[in-house]
Amino acid sequence: MAINPVSLMMPTQGVNQTNNIATKVTPYEAQQTFADTLKNAISSVNDQQITSDKLTQKLINGEDVELHEVMIQSQKASITLNATMEVRNKAIEAYQEIMRMSV
Repeated sequence: MAINPVSLMMPTQGVNQTNNIATKVTPYEAQQTFADTLKNAISSVNDQQITSDKLTQKLINGEDVELHEVMIQSQKASITLNATMEVRNKAIEAYQEIMRMSV
């Protein structure tokens, strides 16, 4: 599984993807795109965790699985979860900073 940069996951703002004509994105469309991006990212993290758990169970049960494969998948799952938590923390900090601003 390849890791895609965020810029490849989200369409370019203000550009219609079908014919590359600059159009204004409505707030609803922006919310949907953002929500879909978050759902996909969380789903990817969940898939990594599930794969790691399955490989660990196979190793515990004595099935034919290499130890290094289990360790690599476990580290991938750990790194993706930690990165997700850090992004969440930064988003919460940004939200709190915005809420502290006077209008």
